[in-house]
Amino acid sequence: MIGSLLVANRGEIAVRVIRTCAELGIRSVVVHSSADRDSAAVRLADEAVQIGPPAAKDSYLDIPAVIEAARGRGVEAIHPGYGFLSENADFAEICEAEGIIFVGPPAKVMAQLGDKSSARSLMAGAGLPLLPGSRDPLGAADAAELAGQIGYPVIIKAVAGGGGRGMSVVRSAAEFPRAWTQTRASAQAVFGDGRLYVERYLDSARHVEIQVLADQHGSVVHLGARDCSLQRRHQKLVEESPAPLLPPELIAEMGAAAVRGAEAAGYVGAGTFEFLVDEDRRFFFMEVNCRLQVEHPVTEAVTGLDLVREQLRVASGEPLGFTQDDVRLTGAAIECRVNAEDPVREFAPAPGLLDECRLPAGPFTRVDTHAFPGYRVPALYDSLLAKVIVWAPDRDAAIARMRRALAEVEVRGAGVATTAEFLHEVLDHPRFRAAEHDTTFIETL
Repeated sequence: MIGSLLVANRGEIAVRVIRTCAELGIRSVVVHSSADRDSAAVRLADEAVQIGPPAAKDSYLDIPAVIEAARGRGVEAIHPGYGFLSENADFAEICEAEGIIFVGPPAKVMAQLGDKSSARSLMAGAGLPLLPGSRDPLGAADAAELAGQIGYPVIIKAVAGGGGRGMSVVRSAAEFPRAWTQTRASAQAVFGDGRLYVERYLDSARHVEIQVLADQHGSVVHLGARDCSLQRRHQKLVEESPAPLLPPELIAEMGAAAVRGAEAAGYVGAGTFEFLVDEDRRFFFMEVNCRLQVEHPVTEAVTGLDLVREQLRVASGEPLGFTQDDVRLTGAAIECRVNAEDPVREFAPAPGLLDECRLPAGPFTRVDTHAFPGYRVPALYDSLLAKVIVWAPDRDAAIARMRRALAEVEVRGAGVATTAEFLHEVLDHPRFRAAEHDTTFIETL
């Protein structure tokens, strides 16, 4: 097992990784910006290294600074968490060159799957169903012609996109040129890569993902499905496992497809295959996330597995130690992302000093957070304040438990607001309770 690890992240995911390190007897080192010098992660880690000023580009995204911190503290491995450098193939390659274990897939695999065009081609070859569209990047004229052939609506996507960014839905040929130009400019600015492709857009679909684990010895398993359909502007708000109302045979088929895709890519570590499921219960491959997902706790709740522990075991060269037949899903789990945002002001970020911060507790209730009374929520980073996760024997009981938990959230401070009350109302909506929601649900409220 790895003996020392640097956590190249911040917030709740840094705290999450540090806690598993403590349980495994792994020495933990966390890097941080000057804005996070008093953070929960800094307090919990065995060591902390300040690597730059508040701006992420000068700290958490500064590869030389992260590598220097790792070398200076003599760590064996780096865990990138999610966001920041977690899906940066160049960073993974530099780690490999420096003799530092990168907790994630090999750099070549990450590069191939991070490029949406090559990922689509690879998955098509593995027999995964794709929505009609282009497998290769296109120019504006060819893309417009293909969109007409596919039929509107279509979605324009950045080849290097991810995290709900770098995409535009287009509903008519008249809208296409402007949308193409804007998406290309956005992709170039955000990802440094303006290449785009086009595919059919499903107005009414469920967003379902399959968690996979793969070791360095060729074993791959899936851990069931998560439904992530409750989204706002392509950003997930609520996730649950198992995916409600989907037949077990469909989930098994999606799981087998994800395993085939992982095997075709030579995947190692924890990863997520994302699919869209239409009204006829046909599923289509979207992308692979080569990292731990924000919503991984719901899978942990129904499987009893610690996914960070499994990541570290795999990175240490250990075999999975279990097969697909050993995977059992029990009960139902739901996660709600409580963000420091104000729903009354179109979900505008609402950072500030937390005078009061009381988060839920109780039976089968887990809270992953980095917040505490006296913590100043910074304006520079992601607005996620806490993840509330509940488990219950069935979905109805899980919804009731989550609504109870969200009602216990008390976060106060000048200018601070959260999404807890909004999420409480969403979970009580008849469409959600009946599992009749899709990716457009939040927009229709």
